Amino acid sequence: MSVDDLDIDAVRNWVDGRLDGFDTVTGVHKFDVGQSNPTYKIETPAAVYVLRRKPPGKLLKSAHAVDREFRVQSALADTDVPVSRMHLLCEEDEVIGSAFYIMDFIDGVTFRDPALPQLLKEQRSVIMDEMNRVLCAIHRVNIHANGLSDFGAPGAYYKRQLLRWTSQYRSSVDTEIADMEDLITWLSANVPKEDGLQTLVHGDFRIDNLLFDPDNLRCVGVLDWELSTLGHPNADLAGLIMQWQLPAGEEGRGLAGIDRVANGLMSDRSFIATYCARMSQPGIPDFRFYLAFAFFRMAAILQGVKARALLGNASNPAQALKLGAYVPVYARLGLDAIRYG
Repeated sequence: MSVDDLDIDAVRNWVDGRLDGFDTVTGVHKFDVGQSNPTYKIETPAAVYVLRRKPPGKLLKSAHAVDREFRVQSALADTDVPVSRMHLLCEEDEVIGSAFYIMDFIDGVTFRDPALPQLLKEQRSVIMDEMNRVLCAIHRVNIHANGLSDFGAPGAYYKRQLLRWTSQYRSSVDTEIADMEDLITWLSANVPKEDGLQTLVHGDFRIDNLLFDPDNLRCVGVLDWELSTLGHPNADLAGLIMQWQLPAGEEGRGLAGIDRVANGLMSDRSFIATYCARMSQPGIPDFRFYLAFAFFRMAAILQGVKARALLGNASNPAQALKLGAYVPVYARLGLDAIRYG
């Protein structure tokens, strides 16, 4: 049995009795969301699992780190951060052509549009507060007690991130974008002074990477840990606020132009204030740097998505090219965050 680019028979042979039900796989379904690591739902008589793999073919350096995803979610098993139960990690490329891991399937609902048009006003308020709670739970994880003290380099987070994503961007760019170069120049010259904060950061915390219980709307799973590391918590917070600056609707998946109070949605200011209260910290000075950095980083990520499509190994080539077209938009919005933030 096989589906798309996954040889399930090879997976089953590799598992070889180490996981209940894999001797009789009854169904395989490839999820059609995401542009990074192809992900599959695997049904067996004993349980339902999820397999997540690196894409096959030539990849950008340090991208698609499924081993890090497996490690961090394993470390979070007994914390307040809701994650799937990890089972097996295969780092042998020859099994199916790239590394992969297997985890439990979480039965929950996900929302792609942060405006949550399908929910009632009071339900939207619950979802936004739950997002705030879970983000704080990630940032409160004791990295030493949970075996993550070496999950990232200490200090100088933004300097290292700027170097990393600038390098990734320039290794994948096909046409020079002046706004992106201006954004890189400004960010490099305006890195905030070190404040000693270092936490686990998710790296892509947004509503469509969360699973919710449809009955009580409690978050039951945080997905897509590929970009997780030790770093500065403002990166996650600004990344979420960045998403909300985008156009509303299925395409932009932002909240621009929406009357948030009337719709039961926290304002940026309220979300940040609630976060700071939960984390027992004062406000965040000069948030514009963090917001501009979030736009820059996403632009670099989307350039990588476009590059994978051009190389022929994107999970969804048409969607990858579509997303890649937004790189100049994110660069311009990053500059806007500096000018008007």
